[in-house]
Amino acid sequence: MDSSQASTTAMPSMKMDMNMMKPPSNLIDTILNHTTSGTSAEPASTPVSMIMRNYRGWMLMLHGTASISDTQQHATSNPTGPSTDTCTQFNLPCAPPVTRGGDKLFSTNWIMPMAMRQLGSHGQYGQLTLRTMLSLEPATISARSYPELFQQGETAFGKPIIDGQHPHDFFMELAALYDLRLGKQTLLSLYAAPVGDPAIGPTAYPHRLSASEDPIAALGHHQQDSTHIAFNVFTGGITWRWLRFEESGFHGAEPTEQRWGFQPSPNGHAIDSYSSRITFAPTKNISTQFSIAHIVSPEALYPREDQQRQTASIMYNLPFGRSTPDGGHANNWSNSLIWGRTKSLTDNSKENSYLLESLLKFRTRNYVWTRIENAGRSNELLLTPGSALPPNFTESPIGHVAAYSFGYDRDYRVAPHLLAAPGAQFTTYTTPAPLISTYGAHPFGVVAFVRFRITR
Repeated sequence: MDSSQASTTAMPSMKMDMNMMKPPSNLIDTILNHTTSGTSAEPASTPVSMIMRNYRGWMLMLHGTASISDTQQHATSNPTGPSTDTCTQFNLPCAPPVTRGGDKLFSTNWIMPMAMRQLGSHGQYGQLTLRTMLSLEPATISARSYPELFQQGETAFGKPIIDGQHPHDFFMELAALYDLRLGKQTLLSLYAAPVGDPAIGPTAYPHRLSASEDPIAALGHHQQDSTHIAFNVFTGGITWRWLRFEESGFHGAEPTEQRWGFQPSPNGHAIDSYSSRITFAPTKNISTQFSIAHIVSPEALYPREDQQRQTASIMYNLPFGRSTPDGGHANNWSNSLIWGRTKSLTDNSKENSYLLESLLKFRTRNYVWTRIENAGRSNELLLTPGSALPPNFTESPIGHVAAYSFGYDRDYRVAPHLLAAPGAQFTTYTTPAPLISTYGAHPFGVVAFVRFRITR
Protein backbone atom coordinates (compact mmCIF):
# COMPACT_ATOMS: atom_id res chain seq x y z
CA MET A 1 0.00 0.00 0.00
CA ASP A 2 0.95 3.59 -0.59
CA SER A 3 1.65 5.72 2.51
CA SER A 4 -1.83 7.13 2.10
CA GLN A 5 -3.08 3.65 2.86
CA ALA A 6 -1.88 3.61 6.44
CA SER A 7 -4.64 2.86 8.92
CA THR A 8 -6.91 5.89 9.14
CA THR A 9 -9.78 4.47 11.18
CA ALA A 10 -10.00 3.84 14.86
CA MET A 11 -12.28 3.91 17.86
CA PRO A 12 -9.89 3.61 20.82
CA SER A 13 -12.72 4.47 23.23
CA MET A 14 -16.42 5.18 23.08
CA LYS A 15 -15.74 8.73 24.37
CA MET A 16 -13.22 9.73 21.76
CA ASP A 17 -13.53 12.85 19.65
CA MET A 18 -14.43 11.65 16.16
CA ASN A 19 -12.10 14.31 14.74
CA MET A 20 -9.14 12.69 16.51
CA MET A 21 -9.03 9.30 14.83
CA LYS A 22 -6.03 7.20 15.83
CA PRO A 23 -4.80 3.78 14.67
CA PRO A 24 -6.16 0.88 16.74
CA SER A 25 -3.80 -0.64 19.29
CA ASN A 26 -5.72 -3.67 20.58
CA LEU A 27 -8.52 -6.11 19.77
CA ILE A 28 -11.35 -3.93 21.10
CA ASP A 29 -10.21 -0.98 18.99
CA THR A 30 -10.03 -3.25 15.96
CA ILE A 31 -13.57 -4.56 16.51
CA LEU A 32 -14.92 -1.02 16.88
CA ASN A 33 -13.39 -0.05 13.52
CA HIS A 34 -15.43 -2.67 11.62
CA THR A 35 -13.25 -2.40 8.52
CA THR A 36 -13.07 -6.15 7.73
CA SER A 37 -15.64 -8.69 6.57
CA GLY A 38 -18.42 -9.45 9.04
CA THR A 39 -17.09 -9.34 12.60
CA SER A 40 -13.66 -10.88 11.88
CA ALA A 41 -10.46 -9.27 13.15
CA GLU A 42 -7.12 -8.78 11.45
CA PRO A 43 -4.17 -7.59 13.60
CA ALA A 44 -4.68 -4.10 15.02
CA SER A 45 -1.59 -2.83 13.18
CA THR A 46 -3.07 -3.76 9.76
CA PRO A 47 -3.30 -0.65 7.54
CA VAL A 48 -6.62 0.16 5.87
CA SER A 49 -7.13 2.37 2.83
CA MET A 50 -10.24 4.55 2.83
CA ILE A 51 -11.81 8.00 2.57
CA MET A 52 -13.31 9.42 5.77
CA ARG A 53 -15.57 12.41 6.44
CA ASN A 54 -17.53 13.79 9.42
CA TYR A 55 -21.16 14.68 8.71
CA ARG A 56 -23.63 15.78 11.40
CA GLY A 57 -22.33 13.45 14.06
CA TRP A 58 -21.71 10.54 11.67
CA MET A 59 -18.31 9.30 10.56
CA LEU A 60 -18.70 8.37 6.87
CA MET A 61 -16.17 5.99 5.31
CA LEU A 62 -15.65 4.52 1.87
CA HIS A 63 -13.21 1.86 0.80
CA GLY A 64 -13.03 -0.52 -2.11
CA THR A 65 -10.91 -2.14 -4.76
CA ALA A 66 -11.21 -3.44 -8.32
CA SER A 67 -8.92 -5.40 -10.62
CA ILE A 68 -9.13 -5.64 -14.39
CA SER A 69 -7.39 -8.92 -15.16
CA ASP A 70 -6.44 -11.05 -18.13
CA THR A 71 -5.70 -14.64 -17.17
CA GLN A 72 -4.17 -17.48 -19.16
CA GLN A 73 -4.60 -20.90 -17.52
CA HIS A 74 -2.59 -23.70 -19.16
CA ALA A 75 -2.88 -27.46 -18.59
CA THR A 76 -1.39 -30.17 -20.78
CA SER A 77 -2.28 -29.81 -24.46
CA ASN A 78 -2.43 -33.60 -24.91
CA PRO A 79 -4.70 -34.94 -22.17
CA THR A 80 -5.53 -38.63 -22.22
CA GLY A 81 -8.27 -38.35 -19.63
CA PRO A 82 -8.75 -40.49 -16.53
CA SER A 83 -7.86 -44.16 -16.71
CA THR A 84 -10.51 -46.86 -16.72
CA ASP A 85 -9.44 -47.82 -13.20
CA THR A 86 -9.89 -44.23 -12.01
CA CYS A 87 -13.34 -44.01 -13.57
CA THR A 88 -14.31 -47.28 -11.96
CA GLN A 89 -12.92 -46.23 -8.59
CA PHE A 90 -15.03 -43.06 -8.57
CA ASN A 91 -18.07 -44.63 -10.31
CA LEU A 92 -17.90 -42.29 -13.31
CA PRO A 93 -18.34 -42.78 -17.04
CA CYS A 94 -15.00 -42.14 -18.77
CA ALA A 95 -15.60 -39.05 -20.89
CA PRO A 96 -13.39 -38.12 -23.88
CA PRO A 97 -10.39 -35.99 -22.82
CA VAL A 98 -10.76 -32.21 -23.01
CA THR A 99 -7.95 -29.66 -22.75
CA ARG A 100 -8.31 -27.79 -19.47
CA GLY A 101 -7.68 -24.12 -18.78
CA GLY A 102 -8.56 -21.10 -20.88
CA ASP A 103 -8.22 -17.34 -20.97
CA LYS A 104 -10.50 -14.45 -20.09
CA LEU A 105 -10.57 -10.71 -19.51
CA PHE A 106 -12.64 -9.96 -16.41
CA SER A 107 -12.91 -7.74 -13.36
CA THR A 108 -13.21 -8.62 -9.68
CA ASN A 109 -14.39 -5.72 -7.53
CA TRP A 110 -16.16 -4.49 -4.41
CA ILE A 111 -16.95 -1.19 -2.73
CA MET A 112 -17.92 -0.66 0.91
CA PRO A 113 -19.71 2.48 2.15
CA MET A 114 -19.99 2.71 5.94
CA ALA A 115 -21.54 5.15 8.44
CA MET A 116 -20.71 5.16 12.15
CA ARG A 117 -21.86 7.24 15.11
CA GLN A 118 -21.77 7.23 18.87
CA LEU A 119 -25.11 7.04 20.69
CA GLY A 120 -25.49 9.52 23.51
CA SER A 121 -23.50 12.68 24.13
CA HIS A 122 -20.34 10.72 25.04
CA GLY A 123 -21.14 7.37 23.50
CA GLN A 124 -22.56 6.05 26.76
CA TYR A 125 -25.29 4.22 24.83
CA GLY A 126 -22.86 2.54 22.50
CA GLN A 127 -21.84 2.79 18.87
CA LEU A 128 -23.95 2.15 15.79
CA THR A 129 -22.40 1.16 12.45
CA LEU A 130 -24.29 0.77 9.17
CA ARG A 131 -22.39 -0.94 6.38
CA THR A 132 -22.89 -2.40 2.95
CA MET A 133 -20.60 -3.99 0.40
CA LEU A 134 -21.52 -4.05 -3.27
CA SER A 135 -19.93 -5.77 -6.28
CA LEU A 136 -20.44 -5.46 -10.03
CA GLU A 137 -18.96 -8.91 -10.66
CA PRO A 138 -22.29 -10.27 -11.99
CA ALA A 139 -21.71 -7.88 -14.92
CA THR A 140 -17.89 -7.90 -15.12
CA ILE A 141 -17.41 -11.69 -15.06
CA SER A 142 -19.07 -13.14 -18.15
CA ALA A 143 -20.50 -16.67 -18.35
CA ARG A 144 -20.80 -16.72 -14.54
CA SER A 145 -17.17 -17.71 -13.86
CA TYR A 146 -13.55 -16.93 -14.71
CA PRO A 147 -10.88 -19.58 -15.43
CA GLU A 148 -8.83 -20.92 -12.52
CA LEU A 149 -7.34 -24.39 -12.77
CA PHE A 150 -8.48 -26.86 -10.08
CA GLN A 151 -11.01 -24.42 -8.62
CA GLN A 152 -14.47 -25.84 -7.92
CA GLY A 153 -17.62 -24.96 -6.02
CA GLU A 154 -21.10 -23.56 -6.81
CA THR A 155 -22.78 -23.70 -10.22
CA ALA A 156 -23.13 -21.93 -13.56
CA PHE A 157 -26.27 -22.53 -15.63
CA GLY A 158 -27.24 -25.36 -13.28
CA LYS A 159 -23.98 -27.27 -13.82
CA PRO A 160 -20.94 -27.55 -11.53
CA ILE A 161 -18.21 -24.95 -12.00
CA ILE A 162 -15.03 -26.86 -12.79
CA ASP A 163 -11.70 -25.05 -13.21
CA GLY A 164 -13.35 -21.72 -12.51
CA GLN A 165 -14.36 -19.22 -9.84
CA HIS A 166 -17.89 -17.82 -9.56
CA PRO A 167 -18.65 -14.07 -9.23
CA HIS A 168 -19.87 -12.54 -5.98
CA ASP A 169 -23.41 -11.21 -5.58
CA PHE A 170 -24.20 -7.53 -6.15
CA PHE A 171 -25.09 -7.34 -2.43
CA MET A 172 -22.08 -8.86 -0.70
CA GLU A 173 -23.12 -7.41 2.65
CA LEU A 174 -25.92 -5.29 4.12
CA ALA A 175 -25.48 -5.04 7.87
CA ALA A 176 -26.05 -3.11 11.10
CA LEU A 177 -23.59 -3.43 13.98
CA TYR A 178 -24.02 -2.28 17.57
CA ASP A 179 -21.26 -2.13 20.18
CA LEU A 180 -21.59 -1.31 23.87
CA ARG A 181 -18.80 -1.07 26.42
CA LEU A 182 -19.58 -3.03 29.58
CA GLY A 183 -16.38 -1.79 31.19
CA LYS A 184 -13.01 -0.39 30.26
CA GLN A 185 -11.84 -3.75 28.89
CA THR A 186 -15.12 -5.44 27.93
CA LEU A 187 -17.20 -4.96 24.78
CA LEU A 188 -20.59 -6.41 23.80
CA SER A 189 -21.23 -6.58 20.04
CA LEU A 190 -24.30 -7.43 17.98
CA TYR A 191 -24.43 -7.92 14.19
CA ALA A 192 -27.53 -8.31 12.00
CA ALA A 193 -27.38 -8.72 8.23
CA PRO A 194 -29.91 -9.81 5.58
CA VAL A 195 -26.72 -10.77 3.73
CA GLY A 196 -23.41 -10.88 5.55
CA ASP A 197 -20.60 -12.85 7.12
CA PRO A 198 -21.22 -15.14 10.13
CA ALA A 199 -18.59 -15.97 12.76
CA ILE A 200 -16.81 -18.69 10.80
CA GLY A 201 -13.29 -18.54 9.41
CA PRO A 202 -10.70 -15.79 9.16
CA THR A 203 -11.23 -12.47 7.41
CA ALA A 204 -12.51 -13.43 3.95
CA TYR A 205 -9.99 -13.21 1.12
CA PRO A 206 -11.50 -10.11 -0.61
CA HIS A 207 -10.80 -8.15 2.62
CA ARG A 208 -7.67 -9.90 3.86
CA LEU A 209 -4.60 -7.66 3.56
CA SER A 210 -2.27 -10.57 2.78
CA ALA A 211 -4.53 -11.40 -0.21
CA SER A 212 -5.23 -7.81 -1.27
CA GLU A 213 -2.94 -7.74 -4.32
CA ASP A 214 -3.78 -11.24 -5.59
CA PRO A 215 -6.54 -10.93 -8.24
CA ILE A 216 -7.46 -14.65 -8.09
CA ALA A 217 -9.50 -16.46 -5.43
CA ALA A 218 -7.78 -18.92 -3.11
CA LEU A 219 -8.29 -22.58 -4.06
CA GLY A 220 -9.27 -23.31 -0.45
CA HIS A 221 -11.99 -20.65 -0.45
CA HIS A 222 -14.80 -23.19 -0.02
CA GLN A 223 -13.13 -24.83 2.96
CA GLN A 224 -12.05 -21.58 4.63
CA ASP A 225 -14.27 -18.54 4.12
CA SER A 226 -17.03 -19.15 1.54
CA THR A 227 -19.71 -18.28 4.11
CA HIS A 228 -18.75 -14.59 3.88
CA ILE A 229 -21.87 -14.06 1.77
CA ALA A 230 -24.67 -15.76 3.72
CA PHE A 231 -28.32 -14.85 4.16
CA ASN A 232 -29.97 -13.75 7.42
CA VAL A 233 -26.94 -13.57 9.68
CA PHE A 234 -27.20 -12.76 13.38
CA THR A 235 -24.05 -12.67 15.54
CA GLY A 236 -23.45 -11.88 19.19
CA GLY A 237 -19.98 -11.39 20.58
CA ILE A 238 -18.23 -10.52 23.81
CA THR A 239 -14.67 -9.16 23.82
CA TRP A 240 -12.48 -8.97 26.90
CA ARG A 241 -9.11 -7.34 26.37
CA TRP A 242 -7.45 -9.64 23.80
CA LEU A 243 -10.05 -12.47 23.74
CA ARG A 244 -13.35 -12.61 21.86
CA PHE A 245 -16.17 -15.19 21.77
CA GLU A 246 -18.87 -15.15 19.06
CA GLU A 247 -21.97 -17.14 18.15
CA SER A 248 -23.85 -16.87 14.86
CA GLY A 249 -27.05 -18.13 13.32
CA PHE A 250 -27.47 -17.94 9.54
CA HIS A 251 -28.95 -19.56 6.44
CA GLY A 252 -26.57 -22.26 5.24
CA ALA A 253 -27.29 -22.49 1.50
CA GLU A 254 -24.93 -20.54 -0.74
CA PRO A 255 -26.38 -17.81 -2.99
CA THR A 256 -28.12 -18.83 -6.18
CA GLU A 257 -26.91 -17.89 -9.66
CA GLN A 258 -29.35 -14.92 -9.72
CA ARG A 259 -26.78 -12.59 -8.24
CA TRP A 260 -28.47 -9.18 -8.53
CA GLY A 261 -30.93 -9.61 -5.67
CA PHE A 262 -31.85 -11.58 -2.57
CA GLN A 263 -32.85 -14.77 -4.35
CA PRO A 264 -33.94 -17.58 -1.99
CA SER A 265 -32.31 -20.97 -2.09
CA PRO A 266 -34.56 -24.04 -2.62
CA ASN A 267 -34.97 -24.20 1.17
CA GLY A 268 -35.72 -20.50 1.58
CA HIS A 269 -33.93 -18.03 3.83
CA ALA A 270 -34.54 -19.63 7.22
CA ILE A 271 -31.86 -19.50 9.91
CA ASP A 272 -30.87 -23.16 9.91
CA SER A 273 -27.10 -23.12 10.52
CA TYR A 274 -24.88 -21.96 13.36
CA SER A 275 -21.23 -21.26 14.13
CA SER A 276 -18.89 -20.43 17.00
CA ARG A 277 -15.59 -18.57 16.85
CA ILE A 278 -12.92 -17.64 19.38
CA THR A 279 -10.41 -14.90 18.51
CA PHE A 280 -7.18 -14.35 20.41
CA ALA A 281 -5.11 -11.23 19.66
CA PRO A 282 -2.38 -10.91 22.32
CA THR A 283 -0.52 -8.07 20.57
CA LYS A 284 -1.33 -5.45 17.97
CA ASN A 285 0.59 -7.46 15.34
CA ILE A 286 -1.07 -10.87 15.89
CA SER A 287 -4.63 -12.14 15.48
CA THR A 288 -5.61 -15.82 15.67
CA GLN A 289 -8.96 -17.58 15.48
CA PHE A 290 -10.57 -21.02 15.66
CA SER A 291 -14.12 -21.60 14.48
CA ILE A 292 -16.56 -24.42 13.90
CA ALA A 293 -19.89 -24.43 12.08
CA HIS A 294 -22.81 -26.71 11.24
CA ILE A 295 -24.01 -25.71 7.77
CA VAL A 296 -27.28 -27.00 6.34
CA SER A 297 -27.32 -27.83 2.61
CA PRO A 298 -24.64 -25.35 1.46
CA GLU A 299 -24.23 -26.71 -2.08
CA ALA A 300 -27.06 -26.42 -4.61
CA LEU A 301 -26.03 -29.64 -6.40
CA TYR A 302 -26.10 -31.64 -3.14
CA PRO A 303 -29.24 -30.33 -1.43
CA ARG A 304 -29.51 -33.09 1.19
CA GLU A 305 -25.88 -32.91 2.28
CA ASP A 306 -25.07 -30.92 5.42
CA GLN A 307 -21.51 -30.00 6.39
CA GLN A 308 -19.41 -29.40 9.42
CA ARG A 309 -16.70 -26.82 8.82
CA GLN A 310 -13.69 -26.06 11.00
CA THR A 311 -11.09 -23.37 10.45
CA ALA A 312 -8.05 -22.04 12.26
CA SER A 313 -5.79 -19.14 11.31
CA ILE A 314 -2.87 -17.02 12.45
CA MET A 315 -2.38 -13.53 11.03
CA TYR A 316 0.79 -11.53 11.61
CA ASN A 317 1.27 -7.94 10.45
CA LEU A 318 4.40 -5.82 10.86
CA PRO A 319 4.64 -2.12 9.89
CA PHE A 320 8.27 -1.00 9.67
CA GLY A 321 10.60 1.56 8.16
CA ARG A 322 10.25 5.32 8.16
CA SER A 323 7.06 6.97 9.39
CA THR A 324 4.85 8.76 6.89
CA PRO A 325 3.03 12.10 7.43
CA ASP A 326 -0.33 10.38 8.00
CA GLY A 327 1.06 8.22 10.84
CA GLY A 328 1.66 5.10 8.78
CA HIS A 329 4.85 3.38 7.61
CA ALA A 330 6.59 3.16 4.27
CA ASN A 331 6.82 -0.63 4.59
CA ASN A 332 4.46 -3.33 5.80
CA TRP A 333 4.61 -7.12 5.97
CA SER A 334 1.32 -9.03 6.20
CA ASN A 335 1.02 -12.81 6.61
CA SER A 336 -1.79 -15.35 6.98
CA LEU A 337 -1.59 -19.05 7.77
CA ILE A 338 -5.00 -20.73 7.37
CA TRP A 339 -6.42 -24.23 7.73
CA GLY A 340 -9.95 -25.13 6.70
CA ARG A 341 -11.82 -28.43 6.67
CA THR A 342 -15.26 -29.43 5.45
CA LYS A 343 -16.78 -32.72 6.57
CA SER A 344 -19.83 -34.16 4.86
CA LEU A 345 -22.37 -35.23 7.47
CA THR A 346 -23.84 -37.64 4.90
CA ASP A 347 -20.82 -39.90 4.31
CA ASN A 348 -18.19 -38.40 6.69
CA SER A 349 -15.83 -37.60 3.80
CA LYS A 350 -13.42 -34.73 4.54
CA GLU A 351 -11.55 -32.12 2.52
CA ASN A 352 -8.75 -30.11 4.09
CA SER A 353 -7.03 -27.05 2.71
CA TYR A 354 -3.92 -25.21 3.89
CA LEU A 355 -2.84 -21.73 2.87
CA LEU A 356 0.13 -19.46 3.49
CA GLU A 357 -0.01 -15.88 2.19
CA SER A 358 2.68 -13.25 2.54
CA LEU A 359 2.51 -9.69 1.19
CA LEU A 360 5.40 -7.23 1.50
CA LYS A 361 4.91 -3.53 0.76
CA PHE A 362 8.24 -1.76 0.41
CA ARG A 363 9.40 1.74 -0.46
CA THR A 364 5.83 3.01 -0.10
CA ARG A 365 4.48 1.94 -3.49
CA ASN A 366 5.81 -1.54 -4.29
CA TYR A 367 4.31 -4.93 -3.45
CA VAL A 368 5.56 -8.49 -3.76
CA TRP A 369 3.60 -11.48 -2.56
CA THR A 370 3.25 -15.21 -2.54
CA ARG A 371 0.36 -17.56 -1.92
CA ILE A 372 1.17 -21.23 -1.25
CA GLU A 373 -1.71 -23.70 -1.02
CA ASN A 374 -2.38 -27.37 -0.52
CA ALA A 375 -6.08 -27.86 -1.21
CA GLY A 376 -8.22 -30.98 -1.13
CA ARG A 377 -10.17 -31.53 -4.34
CA SER A 378 -13.04 -33.83 -5.27
CA ASN A 379 -13.86 -36.13 -8.16
CA GLU A 380 -15.91 -33.36 -9.78
CA LEU A 381 -12.64 -32.42 -11.50
CA LEU A 382 -12.88 -35.66 -13.51
CA LEU A 383 -16.05 -34.37 -15.16
CA THR A 384 -16.01 -32.44 -18.42
CA PRO A 385 -16.24 -28.70 -17.68
CA GLY A 386 -19.68 -27.38 -18.54
CA SER A 387 -21.36 -30.78 -18.23
CA ALA A 388 -24.13 -31.77 -15.84
CA LEU A 389 -23.60 -34.22 -13.02
CA PRO A 390 -24.00 -37.81 -14.27
CA PRO A 391 -26.81 -39.91 -12.77
CA ASN A 392 -26.13 -41.20 -9.24
CA PHE A 393 -22.96 -39.13 -8.95
CA THR A 394 -21.44 -39.05 -5.46
CA GLU A 395 -18.86 -36.41 -4.68
CA SER A 396 -15.78 -37.76 -2.92
CA PRO A 397 -12.19 -36.59 -2.25
CA ILE A 398 -9.66 -37.32 -4.99
CA GLY A 399 -6.43 -35.80 -3.67
CA HIS A 400 -4.64 -32.54 -2.89
CA VAL A 401 -3.49 -29.89 -5.36
CA ALA A 402 -0.47 -27.76 -4.49
CA ALA A 403 -0.37 -24.23 -5.90
CA TYR A 404 2.51 -21.72 -5.72
CA SER A 405 1.79 -18.11 -6.71
CA PHE A 406 4.20 -15.17 -6.95
CA GLY A 407 3.36 -11.61 -7.96
CA TYR A 408 4.40 -7.97 -8.10
CA ASP A 409 2.65 -4.63 -8.63
CA ARG A 410 3.35 -0.93 -8.05
CA ASP A 411 1.05 1.93 -7.05
CA TYR A 412 0.53 5.11 -9.06
CA ARG A 413 -1.84 7.90 -8.08
CA VAL A 414 -4.07 8.41 -11.11
CA ALA A 415 -6.76 10.67 -9.62
CA PRO A 416 -7.67 12.20 -6.27
CA HIS A 417 -8.40 9.35 -3.85
CA LEU A 418 -7.55 6.69 -6.44
CA LEU A 419 -4.48 4.49 -6.85
CA ALA A 420 -3.76 2.18 -9.78
CA ALA A 421 -1.24 -0.65 -9.70
CA PRO A 422 -0.28 -2.58 -12.84
CA GLY A 423 1.09 -6.00 -12.01
CA ALA A 424 1.39 -9.68 -12.84
CA GLN A 425 1.23 -13.04 -11.10
CA PHE A 426 2.48 -16.50 -11.99
CA THR A 427 1.11 -19.74 -10.49
CA THR A 428 2.43 -23.26 -10.89
CA TYR A 429 0.50 -26.32 -9.72
CA THR A 430 1.39 -29.84 -8.66
CA THR A 431 -1.33 -32.29 -9.70
CA PRO A 432 -2.50 -35.28 -7.63
CA ALA A 433 -1.92 -38.66 -9.33
CA PRO A 434 -5.54 -39.40 -10.44
CA LEU A 435 -5.65 -36.06 -12.33
CA ILE A 436 -2.23 -36.05 -14.04
CA SER A 437 -3.56 -37.62 -17.24
CA THR A 438 -6.18 -34.84 -17.41
CA TYR A 439 -4.11 -31.78 -16.40
CA GLY A 440 -0.47 -32.79 -16.68
CA ALA A 441 1.91 -32.92 -13.72
CA HIS A 442 2.63 -29.18 -13.50
CA PRO A 443 0.08 -26.91 -15.22
CA PHE A 444 0.41 -23.16 -14.71
CA GLY A 445 -1.47 -19.89 -14.86
CA VAL A 446 -0.48 -16.29 -15.59
CA VAL A 447 -2.47 -13.16 -14.76
CA ALA A 448 -1.73 -9.61 -15.93
CA PHE A 449 -3.84 -6.97 -14.25
CA VAL A 450 -4.38 -3.40 -13.11
CA ARG A 451 -5.62 -3.00 -9.56
CA PHE A 452 -7.52 0.16 -8.51
CA ARG A 453 -8.00 1.16 -4.87
CA ILE A 454 -9.74 4.00 -3.05
CA THR A 455 -7.31 5.92 -0.87
CA ARG A 456 -7.19 8.94 1.38
